[in-house]
Amino acid sequence: MANIIAIIPARGGSKRIPKKNIVDFMGKPMIAWTIEAALNVGSISRVLVSTDSEEIAAVAREYGAEVPFMRDACADDHSPVSDATALCLVKAEEYYDEKFDDVVQLMPNCPLRGSQQISDALDNYHRKSAIAQLSCVDFGWTNPWWALSLDNEFRPTPLFPQALVSRSQDLAKLYSPTGAVWIAKAQLLKECRNFYMDGHIFFPMDWIAGADIDEPSDLMTAKALFPLSTFSQGASV
Repeated sequence: MANIIAIIPARGGSKRIPKKNIVDFMGKPMIAWTIEAALNVGSISRVLVSTDSEEIAAVAREYGAEVPFMRDACADDHSPVSDATALCLVKAEEYYDEKFDDVVQLMPNCPLRGSQQISDALDNYHRKSAIAQLSCVDFGWTNPWWALSLDNEFRPTPLFPQALVSRSQDLAKLYSPTGAVWIAKAQLLKECRNFYMDGHIFFPMDWIAGADIDEPSDLMTAKALFPLSTFSQGASV
C-alpha cells in the first residue's frame, strides 16, 4: 500500500483577506475544513500543515493536523506554493525518517472540497498510473470561447473569432485549474519542485467543490455556495 502524505501549505502573510487561512468559514477556521477532509481519507497516512505562522500552527494542531516544524523558507508573496510543498516534503522525510510514495497538496482556500473529492482524485491518479495530477473545473456558463478584450472606446477584439460563429454545443469544453487536490510522485516533486512536470494530467471535479477563495468576494460566494456543497447533503468532510 502506498505511503501517502497530505501537505496543506498555509502561510501567514495573506493580504487580500487578512489571516485568510484561519478566517471564519461557516463556523470553523477555513483551514479546518481541509484538515478534516484529509483526515477522513483512509489512504492518507499523514496530514501536515506547512506554515510560518504560530497562530495557524496552533489552529492546525487543534483540528488534528501535524505541524512538526515551522516553515523557514518560501513564505513570501513570490515563492511558488509547489516550492513550499516540496520543501515540507523533504523535511518531513527527514523528520519521520521515512519515504513517501505520493504527496497530496491541499490548498486551505478550497474549503468546499471534501474527503470524497480527495478520494476520487487519488483513485483516478492511481488508476491512470500518473506521475502528477492537478484538479480542474469546467468554466460552465462563463464560456471562455466568447472572451474578448475592449479598447478605450469599448470596441471589442474577440480572442477566438471563429467561436463566435459556431454553435456553443460544437465547442470543446474548456477547464481551469483549481488548487483543491494536486498529487504527485513524492520523489519526482522533490526533484522538479513543480506539479506541472512533464507528463502531468488533470482531473475534472465539481466546480463548487473546486472553488478557490482569494478575494473577499470569493469568500462571500463560497459561503453562498455552501448549502449546495456536499457538506449540506450530510457527506463527510
